[in-house]
Amino acid sequence: MDTTLEETINEQINSFNKLRQEIGKAIIGQQQVVEQLLICLLAQGHALLEGVPGLGKTLLVKTLADCTELMFKRVQFTPDLMPGDILGSEILEQDHSTGKRFFKFQQGPIFTNILLADEINRTPPKTQAALLESMQEYSVTANGQTMKLPSPYFVLATQNPIEQAGTYPLPEAQLDRFLLNIHIDYPQQQEEINILRATTGAQLAQPVPCLNAEKLHTAQQLVREIHISDDLFHYVVALVRATRANLSENKKLQQWIKWGAGPRAGQALVLAAKARALLQQRLAVTRADIQALLLPVLRHRILLSFQAQAEGIDMLQVLRELQDTVPEPGRG
Repeated sequence: MDTTLEETINEQINSFNKLRQEIGKAIIGQQQVVEQLLICLLAQGHALLEGVPGLGKTLLVKTLADCTELMFKRVQFTPDLMPGDILGSEILEQDHSTGKRFFKFQQGPIFTNILLADEINRTPPKTQAALLESMQEYSVTANGQTMKLPSPYFVLATQNPIEQAGTYPLPEAQLDRFLLNIHIDYPQQQEEINILRATTGAQLAQPVPCLNAEKLHTAQQLVREIHISDDLFHYVVALVRATRANLSENKKLQQWIKWGAGPRAGQALVLAAKARALLQQRLAVTRADIQALLLPVLRHRILLSFQAQAEGIDMLQVLRELQDTVPEPGRG
């Protein structure tokens, strides 16, 4: 390995290990969730965090922002939120020296590095769609003018999966723009005891910023240089294509899946696997990287059939069947 490259990798790994430690001051446990969030940062992707109320979804995103030197803005999504509340709008101003009036575009909260879209499914589709261009093209078009967003730019959205009253499910086109769908589950018993100790004491530990935009850009470039073999490229494509009922030879998958994943799923799986490899100080993707990220990459990109729902088949069972169906590289 080139000495300069090795030093760069070690420097980036140390930065992200420090970032984990700082996040751990406020977020107890949830190590897999934190890792997946860091994978999103490294892979330049967006994340949809799902979990019941009180599990720290919003706190996790705010803590991540506190641990970086990036701009952070939060938007609380509500039924009366309008696209202009996110994108910005033109306001009438006056030049006091000439008395001339003119319209000036006032940027909305979307012009930031990290955007927390809190409870994103509580706002109507028209307002949800205001994020589509920014999540794919990293730009905003308003009044016929296209403006680039700050770099890096991440949308970290939260939603409650069990409460459906007064919500608007995200359309498939928007779900597909999230690199990972991260589920936050209840903490373990000891973790819950530690949470009580930490949050009811006299003083809370405050995270310290340890990551800036320059370091993050360097790490993101390193992710692109992580090696992945042709065998694993074929494995990823085979997994994604097997989710499509018209292409799958597995009868169960044909019955359980109404709509399969598109090409963006393969891109997400490869990039996320590369980011995971880098976090674990490896310069090549392994089969384990791909399998570890199969669920968060695919669960929001596959639409289950009515038959699967009637039989109580969940996404985890579908993906286990998918793994059993597609031969692993070197084992098929």
